[in-house]
Amino acid sequence: MIEEEEYNEELEQDSDELFEHYKYIADKGQTVLRIDKFLNDRLPNTSRNKIQDAANAGNVVVNGVAVKSNYKVKPLDEISIVLPYPPRVIELIPENIPLDILYEDDTLLVLNKASNMVVHPGYGNYSGTLVNALIYHINNLPEADGNEGRPGLVHRLDKNTTGIMVIAKTEQALTHLSKQFYDRTSSRTYQALVWGDMKEDSGRIEGHIGRSLKNRKLMDIFPDGEFGKAAITNFRVLERFGYVTLVEYKLETGRTHQIRAHSRFIGHPLFNDPEYGGDRILKGTTFTKYKQFINNCFEILPRQALHAKTLGFTHPKTGEWMEFNSELPDDMTQVIARWKNYIVNRSLNEEEEDTSGKELE
Repeated sequence: MIEEEEYNEELEQDSDELFEHYKYIADKGQTVLRIDKFLNDRLPNTSRNKIQDAANAGNVVVNGVAVKSNYKVKPLDEISIVLPYPPRVIELIPENIPLDILYEDDTLLVLNKASNMVVHPGYGNYSGTLVNALIYHINNLPEADGNEGRPGLVHRLDKNTTGIMVIAKTEQALTHLSKQFYDRTSSRTYQALVWGDMKEDSGRIEGHIGRSLKNRKLMDIFPDGEFGKAAITNFRVLERFGYVTLVEYKLETGRTHQIRAHSRFIGHPLFNDPEYGGDRILKGTTFTKYKQFINNCFEILPRQALHAKTLGFTHPKTGEWMEFNSELPDDMTQVIARWKNYIVNRSLNEEEEDTSGKELE
């Protein structure tokens, strides 16, 4: 797996002060690829021309040696970009953003994260995040080693995934809760609407998850385990609507985009998931009325249909087992209600259509 890190380490080169901004280590299975293309796939909001300019200036380094933009990346190459200014240090600014808090004491708080909220500041999202709201609400949130800039965070949810999160308010709570997640002694379930009629009523999805070799912003499944980290997702069908299915997912591991990547892997992408192929009609008919129905659903639910429904853990201070449940957000409940109505009237809806329509395979 390619590991990405940001450094503040100062480098000396020709007596000029340079700073290493990004470092990548190519996978063992990396295909031979021009370095400007390799970096363009990985660096956020950076054009290929800018990368080529950096290479021409001697600021792209492979295995300790400056290279030109036509250098071909090989497996296990250590690649750095060094620039004559330090990486931007993200200043955490408290912001008075409303939070839906389900529970709070002097040790932790449990909240229901809204859609369209990034969890922590990063490139392109320096304000308006959950962390900005948390540091306004709570003073002196703890940070774990390697988790600098993300105070209090035990786990994360994607920007457009809604649902329950636990936040640590003390160092002891952060350590205790993080270990529960690592040891898999916490309990998490999600509900999702996925494309297709799942054959099994319940099952287990296994497959190592790692950065896609084609698009570094996405995760991919490596069934043979050569790349990525082991990931296990259990599922249970809650309700079937013919062309889509309401599913409960229970995580045994907590990898980036785990449910989204595993769902696509088994052929059932999340409904309206733009990154993993769910934002188009995958099942159903070619009838005009059906297409309009789907487009209306996409407008109501302009994100992947995924909600962190329940969370259970042992309280770090009292030792008490705590469980929390959150209702599905309004956008998901509206779309589910529409699917129920569509299936009840499915025969009537499709009989009214032009006979040229047909069911998708």
